[in-house]
Amino acid sequence: MEGDSVTLDIIVTEIQDMNRIIWKFGANESTIAKINKESSKINDDVPDGRFRDRLKLNNQTGSLTITDIRDTHSGVYEVIISKSSRSSTTTHRFNVTVYAHLPVPVISRDYSLLSSSSCSLVCSSVVNVSDVTLSWYAGMSVLSSISASDLSISLSLPLEVEYQDKNTYSCVLNNPISNQTTHLDINTLCHTCAEVRVHCCDSVEAVLRLVVTALMGVAAAVAVVLLVNEVRSTRI
Repeated sequence: MEGDSVTLDIIVTEIQDMNRIIWKFGANESTIAKINKESSKINDDVPDGRFRDRLKLNNQTGSLTITDIRDTHSGVYEVIISKSSRSSTTTHRFNVTVYAHLPVPVISRDYSLLSSSSCSLVCSSVVNVSDVTLSWYAGMSVLSSISASDLSISLSLPLEVEYQDKNTYSCVLNNPISNQTTHLDINTLCHTCAEVRVHCCDSVEAVLRLVVTALMGVAAAVAVVLLVNEVRSTRI
């Protein structure tokens, strides 16, 4: 996770009789730290200063520690160990992936879908991280899920529950190493239409008003037609 400290360790037997250790990073294999018999050195300005004041090199074990790690530190680290007793080198590679902290998903009611028997819900989250999955759970069972690998994306997942449903529901946003969970409070979000007048009943009443207005218009039109026919009959 971002903000953690990560130590890349070398096997102790690998550094016995060592002459030099070089740590490299990235596709350009930029040297970020090195140890030899005389001294040790950290090149924490390479590349582009992303490691500045974040590297610690253990002169005894050759291990490299990255403090307050960030997403920009994700990548391949390579350590090259040269032996002094013989002309040989040993190379090890570490693939480091750093994940950002996840936001807490938000559960809300979808008032655009009205029903007298069920409650329409949406779990959503705006994420700026990669490799995330948003899921609805009923207890420990997954009901539905949606995944995204791109950065800066808005995820949403619907759920329909009965008003009297007694199951335990939760919405979970997770990546490979962490998760954030929001539990559904049905009693708070899922009221019947009569109980949530401001959101639900107003919409129903608006529809009823339109229907009544339309019927009144039809009735008025029929009245006019009848009046015209009556006038015509009188003249005849």
